[in-house]
Amino acid sequence: MAEEQKDNQQPEKPVEPAKPAAPPSEAKAAEPKAAVPKPPPPPPGAKPAAPAAPPKPKGPQQEPWTSPLVDAIKEKFGGEFVKSYSFIGQNQIELKKDRIAEIMKFLRDNDLVPFNYLADETAVHWPKTEEFEIVYILYSFAKNEYLRVKVRIKEWEPIESVVSLWTTADWLEREVYDMFGVQYANHPHLTRILLPEDWVGYPLRKDYNIRLQDVEWVRKHLGIDSGQKYYVGEARHGDAGYITPTD
Repeated sequence: MAEEQKDNQQPEKPVEPAKPAAPPSEAKAAEPKAAVPKPPPPPPGAKPAAPAAPPKPKGPQQEPWTSPLVDAIKEKFGGEFVKSYSFIGQNQIELKKDRIAEIMKFLRDNDLVPFNYLADETAVHWPKTEEFEIVYILYSFAKNEYLRVKVRIKEWEPIESVVSLWTTADWLEREVYDMFGVQYANHPHLTRILLPEDWVGYPLRKDYNIRLQDVEWVRKHLGIDSGQKYYVGEARHGDAGYITPTD
């Protein structure tokens, strides 16, 4: 009987070892991802969104510039020197105004790069800071080089004329006076060159009122309304203090 009971008993299955728990990263990966909702379709007739504009490329930048001439200016006029640089291949120096005629004479007569020709002289108006930037463009025939010289002055602050150094400055400075109102000290004949002497205002100033540009002069000398788009009535509306010569 004992032997029959042993035959009827089934052998016990071996116990399998417990599997280690999956790491958190694998557990998350095994979980199903939530469905991302699709954006609603655009309404009928709507324009597709414009693509983002590419970033604007950087414009040309000032680059440091030095030369034996710059070193000579620093040595002789150190307190008047502001800076020197090259911009789009154009060599430029910025100076203070107090000794501008003396520095210009040095630039004309020096042995390194004698700038014996004043090619141009003009101005830039900065009304927010009440300043003008006077720009001289010099040329050296001996070295075939250009140089821009820039000087800042306050509004209505005179600057020394360079007519005694270059005769071309005579008409160039008269034009700057005529268009910007810049006052040149010791200019031999500082009068308007493009506009009549009794013209009101300076047309190339950035704060010049284009609506009143020639109203007063035309009515005074020709006895007609201005040829500008805006006539006297609209000029009065824009400037309550405006008075025509016939009023």
